[in-house]
Parts: sequence; C-alpha cells; structure tokens
Amino acid sequence: MARKTAPKKRRTRPESSVVVIGLGRFGRALALELVDEDTEVLGIDEQAEVVQSLAGSLTHVVRADSTKEDALRQLGVHEFDRAVVAIGTDLEASILTASLLISFGIRSVWAKAISEAHGRILAQLGVHHVVYPEHDMGQRVAHLVRGRMLDYIEFDDDFAMVKTAPPAGIIGLPLADTAVRSRHGVTVVAIKRPGEGFTYATPETVVRAEDTIIVAGRTRATERFSELQ
Repeated sequence: MARKTAPKKRRTRPESSVVVIGLGRFGRALALELVDEDTEVLGIDEQAEVVQSLAGSLTHVVRADSTKEDALRQLGVHEFDRAVVAIGTDLEASILTASLLISFGIRSVWAKAISEAHGRILAQLGVHHVVYPEHDMGQRVAHLVRGRMLDYIEFDDDFAMVKTAPPAGIIGLPLADTAVRSRHGVTVVAIKRPGEGFTYATPETVVRAEDTIIVAGRTRATERFSELQ
C-alpha cells in the first residue's frame, strides 16, 4: 500500500523581500529606495552592464531573461510574495513577465505601464497594482507648478493631501475658530514649525505665518485652498 505524503508547502521569502525585474531608471530608483528602507531586493535585468553597475548596491542582482519560466524558478522568484515588473519599452517582455509572476501565485504583483492600453492588458492578466510613473509624475508636477503647493499627493475617489504655506485667514487663531472645514472644505491634519518635525493638528492648534501645513480634502478644494494668500 502506497504511503501518503503531505503536500509540499510553498516556501516563502521574508515579508521584507521584493523582486524587481527591469532595472532601468524607474526600476533602479525603486530597488535602491527599497534597500535604503531595509528591504531585501533581488534585482533582475537582461543587460550585463546594468547588473554590473548595481552589484553591491542591491541584496542580490542577476542577469536573466525574465520571460523564461525556468530562469525565474532557478532564481527562486516563485517563492517571493511581492514582485515589481519595472520593464520599460519592451511591451512583450513586460506582459510575458507579468503573466509568469501571476501564474506563480505571487500575492502582490506591481507592474509599470507606459500607456493606457498596456495598463489594461496588465490588469486583465491579473496584475494587482498597475502604475504609470511618467503620467502620474506629470500630473503631480502640473499641480505643483499651477499653485503655491509645496507637495501634492492625489488618491483615488477625488481625494488629495497638500503640503502648503498657511493662508492669512487661518493665521493666529485656533483651528477650531477658523471654520476652515466649513469655509474651504478641507481639514488641516498636520503642522510643522520651523526647525521641527510635523505633528498632528488639533482644534486648539494655532497656525503661525512661518508654519507649513498639510491639508486633506477633495482634490479641487485642496487646490483652491493652496492658492489662497
């Protein structure tokens, strides 16, 4: 009688590990930032000179063809829980690589898209997070150029957070007395004094002219508020 054996469990990398495939400008910057944040990174690229330039900067960096399943399995890519496809202009390689990662059952796959059509294909494959770096950065810079914002982050569902200088109408008063939410449709969520770090704002917080504030609200409301003098 044949003896039953337990199914082999899929080995997983530590949660702090990420594989980044494609080490061009976007992939390189992402991988290096992850390493700076104490995340283990396996970097993969087809170009030998790219791999050589990052040797010693990433936890592991190897030259491989990411469209080949055997190559990815030999590198243990199927064991990762998080992966980023940062391949740029080679759409075929981007799509094939993303498809392989999804077939591996990787729980969180991010992929760079360079067009709406590219992004739709990635989403249809099952990619969990499709990002448009050039498009998103262009939108962000446009917001910064147009107003007095110091920084700008837009989320889904028409919601944004803006870092800006405080307008005259809220200076010198406790936030509770400024009626900033009813008058402008935004909430002051944090404040930074010169030489200090950001702290949460409270109804009793008194904003000074030299302060920097972060406000949250509907996208257009935060834009209008940042344009106030």
